[in-house]
Amino acid sequence: MTAVSTARLEARISPDLQKMLKRAAEIQGRTLTDFVVAAVQDAAQRAIEQAEVIRLSLADQQRFAEVLLSPPEPTPALKRAMARHDELLRTE
Repeated sequence: MTAVSTARLEARISPDLQKMLKRAAEIQGRTLTDFVVAAVQDAAQRAIEQAEVIRLSLADQQRFAEVLLSPPEPTPALKRAMARHDELLRTE
């Protein structure tokens, strides 16, 4: 059996919070450590999702799809940027 690598996390909390966490863990039939690790993992996943996932209204989703399916003509500035990009790639 292979050993699982772990890291340690310590936190100072009030006695009232510790009692609440213990009670919640007991209600779910978990150890305090298991309860805290699961809660922290859930909170971390939510925080990352909120930072990385873009949520659009239905109207914005429709507009996004329309632009993908029928993109506008490139502007002169975009054409210059694409030409400059091509020049930079050719010289390397």
